[in-house]
Amino acid sequence: MTSADNQHNGAAKWMLILAWVSAFALLIYVFSDLLEKQINPNSKPESAFQGNQITVNLVQNKQGHYVVTGAINDIPVVFLVDTGATDVAVPASLAGELGLTRGRAGLANTANGTVTVYQTEINKLSIGQITLYNVDANINPGMQSGHVLLGMSALKQLEFTQRGNTLILRTLN
Repeated sequence: MTSADNQHNGAAKWMLILAWVSAFALLIYVFSDLLEKQINPNSKPESAFQGNQITVNLVQNKQGHYVVTGAINDIPVVFLVDTGATDVAVPASLAGELGLTRGRAGLANTANGTVTVYQTEINKLSIGQITLYNVDANINPGMQSGHVLLGMSALKQLEFTQRGNTLILRTLN
């Protein structure tokens, strides 16, 4: 075999490796997107307008939860709708990034027991075109997930109805 044949075989080998790596990366990209849609099927919530009311429809995820991408103080977050939570609950790991400051400490009863939380207020909370202002919240150092619990301090400012696998959020005015 000549030196040119060895170079050709080496180049062909590297092209084959590059093709496999590219195919693998493409599969990871496609399947991670499909997995994300199973966890959060509402990553881009659409708003509908009827008069001065705004409506956002949320679809349940595979686990039967309502998860939606929104924003706190114009910074994107993922909300998990929790009608059993009195206030919006923000993981402590996100609080600084969202511009939230710790207020008075208090105790909260959670699914994981009683925890110390810190009162705060969210200046602006958005889901689609629905925007709420001055929402009571707490900063929870015990929350390990990156999801913000969308509790009743926000939901009570909206009309919400569940129909089948859809949760309909609507402004009150």
